[in-house]
Amino acid sequence: MPFFVVDIALPLPLRRTFDYLPLDGESREHYRPGQRVRVEFGRQLLTGIVLGCKDDSEVPRNKLKPLLERLDDEPLINEDSLSLCRWLADYYHHSMGEVLEHMIPTMLRRGCDLSEADERVWIKNDHHPVVKLRGSKQQALWRLFEEEQDEWPHTELTGLGFTLAQLRSLMEAGLIREEQKLPLPVVVTELQESHTLNAQQQDALKTLSDKTDEFCPALLEGVTGSGKTEVYLRLIENALQQGKQALVLVPEIGLTPQTVRRFQARFDVPVALLHSGLNDRERLQGWRQCREGGARILIGTRSAVFTPLPDLGLIILDEEHDGSFKQQDGLRYSARDFALVRAKQANVPILLGSATPSLETLNNALTGKYLHVKLTRRAGNARAPGMKLHSILHQPLTAGFAQPVLNKMYDHLHNHKQVLVFINRRGFAPLLACRDCGWMAECRHCDARLTLHHYPPHLHCHHCDFQQGIPAICPQCGSEQVEGIGQGTEKIQDELQQLFPDFPVRRVDRDTVRTKAAFDDLYNDIHDGGPCVLVGTQMLAKGHHFPDVTMVVILDADAGLFSSDFRGMEHSAQLICQVAGRAGRAEAPGEVWIQTLYADHPQLNLLLDSGYHALALSMLQERQAQQLPPYSHMALLRAECEERHLAQQLLQQARAYMQQWLQNQHAGQKASPVNLLGPFPAIMERRNGHFRFQLQMYAGERRALHRLAYVLTRYLENEKSLRKVRWHLDIDPLDCL
Repeated sequence: MPFFVVDIALPLPLRRTFDYLPLDGESREHYRPGQRVRVEFGRQLLTGIVLGCKDDSEVPRNKLKPLLERLDDEPLINEDSLSLCRWLADYYHHSMGEVLEHMIPTMLRRGCDLSEADERVWIKNDHHPVVKLRGSKQQALWRLFEEEQDEWPHTELTGLGFTLAQLRSLMEAGLIREEQKLPLPVVVTELQESHTLNAQQQDALKTLSDKTDEFCPALLEGVTGSGKTEVYLRLIENALQQGKQALVLVPEIGLTPQTVRRFQARFDVPVALLHSGLNDRERLQGWRQCREGGARILIGTRSAVFTPLPDLGLIILDEEHDGSFKQQDGLRYSARDFALVRAKQANVPILLGSATPSLETLNNALTGKYLHVKLTRRAGNARAPGMKLHSILHQPLTAGFAQPVLNKMYDHLHNHKQVLVFINRRGFAPLLACRDCGWMAECRHCDARLTLHHYPPHLHCHHCDFQQGIPAICPQCGSEQVEGIGQGTEKIQDELQQLFPDFPVRRVDRDTVRTKAAFDDLYNDIHDGGPCVLVGTQMLAKGHHFPDVTMVVILDADAGLFSSDFRGMEHSAQLICQVAGRAGRAEAPGEVWIQTLYADHPQLNLLLDSGYHALALSMLQERQAQQLPPYSHMALLRAECEERHLAQQLLQQARAYMQQWLQNQHAGQKASPVNLLGPFPAIMERRNGHFRFQLQMYAGERRALHRLAYVLTRYLENEKSLRKVRWHLDIDPLDCL
């Protein structure tokens, strides 16, 4: 048999692949790209992905290791997905093996078989005898098969109170049989009617429907409450009628159950759900349901973009501007950008929806790269809320609220409406301090102060998760004058409950809503109606529909107005608009009060007077004048180490290397095609015990930046003198702090 080696991608940070000898007696035909294999790497046993076969290897034959096991006869990852992974690895300058890990669920990475997703299912026999059943329970069980559906997952039947013995008695009678098979998502039988589209929605649908058979990136820019979701549903309906599958990406786990319920109520097809809140087996089941074509609609968060969909016909990104679509560790990919590449490969349309589109997406729409469709009016009879800046400069506050704001809240509650109070700070107070000596509780591991929590009582670092008890006296001077300074959601809830004792005050943040069930219960309570005050963080701001909320109060709106990140104002404006959009979404008019110390801030006033689109155009002009993204391309090299000087040293060496390389490549040119800035400390220099530095790279041409990034990553990977330092390259970073 001719000699050959198998080219394997392993889940390692090394930007290379590895050669292994085939199993005894196996030929090239046994190895196809996309199969899984088990290999020995050092002292580890790893699951790798076959990329192909080669006639020879750079490694001497006597040093090559044989494969331990071939796990698949057929490839798990098809050629299209492998092609996407190659693009992803090249664009983000990341290891191919770690990229491929994202393509398959955790259980498959561990070497499990696809059949691990199967469940016990009971199926009604087509030809069954006429049997007289004894006992009311057996009769009730048989009625489920006769009157409702022919096939039932075992877990659903036991959840309804039936036992295994009762099921076996029906099986022994020849009525049903037991099988192991992949369960499909529940299909709702009683469907809701579609809403009537207004003129703008009809025009948007017609424009987008004309592009259903080709790659067409489109921005649906619609104010909050304008009915973007109804347009999504109509487009998905068109895709389903053509026998296609649809992929819908949403930014938050909290939005997925709400979105799934709405989609299930409209379509009599299986709707799969994928997000990080599922266990490993549930994720494998959803992945297989999509891969095998059983699920026709997939709704998921960022990582769902990797899921195989053989009949893909449409991709939708809701809230496309949201930062959670960008992975912030490991493979730092943008799900939005990757979805665009995937749509182009599959030659299908992709719709990016937002009331506050990112400046990159808006610029692509304005320059004609994307189709641009607008919805400027709210759907139905809902009116846009009135927005008011309320200056609190030199004004007395009660529990952090100006008195006119409290008066308005009281009016809305007495009219049996709901009020939403937004502050982007969890906990009771952002700081615990001593009134006598000025001591402040700080994290041992980060350049950050500990947040005071009362439920349960403790101090908590929200950056590294360090926790400790609350000191009774100041550890520095022994004073008992130790108290919380500032406000968080806990404190505001307590104080509002005292101010409005006749109305419930509900808090919505990561401390109160830790599970899907907890969020569903709270969401249902809010939708049941009745006057109440909702106090929450960003978790309340994103995409939720609360028909009885008629007033929104935004506290501490100034946090992002003077950010050192050039995207600070963009993110602040998006958040303000998203929170404000929760008000007046039904027929009752809404109003938004924004408390600020800077009521004369020009950009804040432009936002309120002319809307987000006008502010975005102004910010684009500023970006163009300063040659910042989207008018340039950016990468960020970050280094972190327990020893401060080593992190700084790595970036200094990296800068010197890049400068030398650029001089050699572009000798005689007046200006370098890539500008370097730094190294300098991160805004929070020490986090989780590591000192952090960064080096920024800007280029007018994307190709020039990527050529430099390629040689840089290879240089750093081979630089053995600084192995103690962790580094990573972030292409198109969202967080530049």
